[in-house]
Amino acid sequence: MLLDLLGIIVDALGLLSSGLGPSSSTSDRMSLNYDEKPLKKESKRSKYFTEKVSTVVLVLAALGLFIVFKDPLPVQNYTQTLIVASLIGIGISLLVFFVLYVLELYYFKTLFKLLLFSCSVIIFFISVVLYGYFKSGWFI
Repeated sequence: MLLDLLGIIVDALGLLSSGLGPSSSTSDRMSLNYDEKPLKKESKRSKYFTEKVSTVVLVLAALGLFIVFKDPLPVQNYTQTLIVASLIGIGISLLVFFVLYVLELYYFKTLFKLLLFSCSVIIFFISVVLYGYFKSGWFI
């Protein structure tokens, strides 16, 4: 009980000595820069970074889909295979989006940029899954 009382007194003295008194409020205010606006985080990315990344990903997806679909596919359940591969690609993309969100890299200024990036990544991963499925020979 004596130690608790002594702890409360030390905490109270610490608060008083830290400058909560009225005489030091202006110096604290100046040292904390309340009058200045907070500095914005400078982004070193170019103005069209999202569009450039989305374009590259779409070109890679188109190349992958061209390689997959240039020859007839030897699958009996063609529709079912495309649906399953699409769902796997969407699942992988959602995992990538979650990781980007956790890393605080999944933010966009406009809805157009969000849709462009998200759709291009989804199409890319669907093409990767289809390429892996049909061209690897493991599943056929």
